[in-house]
Amino acid sequence: MAPRKNIVLCGFMGSGKSTVGKLLSRRLNMEFIDMDDYIEQQQGMEIREIFASMGEAAFRRMETEAAEELSATGGHVIAAGGGTLLSTQNVEILRRNGIIVLLDAPLDALQQRLKRDRTRPLLQKPDREKVIRELHAQRMPLYRAACTLSVNAGQPPAQVAEDIAAAVADNIQAQA
Repeated sequence: MAPRKNIVLCGFMGSGKSTVGKLLSRRLNMEFIDMDDYIEQQQGMEIREIFASMGEAAFRRMETEAAEELSATGGHVIAAGGGTLLSTQNVEILRRNGIIVLLDAPLDALQQRLKRDRTRPLLQKPDREKVIRELHAQRMPLYRAACTLSVNAGQPPAQVAEDIAAAVADNIQAQA
């Protein structure tokens, strides 16, 4: 029997990767792993501390290492960090043993969801809306190119999880 593939959730920050990922993992009886949490546990510090003390380039190397480690086994729902799939190397690594699903949320919904967020290092700028707009314009074409399938993430998280479960049913081998 073929091992189960991972389901890798990608999308812009605030698209619901962690929330939907937890719901989806319960629905499919798969382990949920948030890549940012995974990196924080490996490094013993928060993402914002990694950015502040080591820089973004070091964090991006950590993302690639995490992608390698998490792709070594299957049966996970993985919430990739917002920047993880900007690297073609990470896309290739995660595709080896995974189905990449884009959570595609409308820009105005993302602006609302991220309005008061103080945890994301890239958003700690004076004109947050402009930063979100520019990052969104840069990143969405890369996410679309990386994904195996895309779902509307402007819906309630439970519906998004159901849509993903239905869409990937043909691609996942259930373990008996």
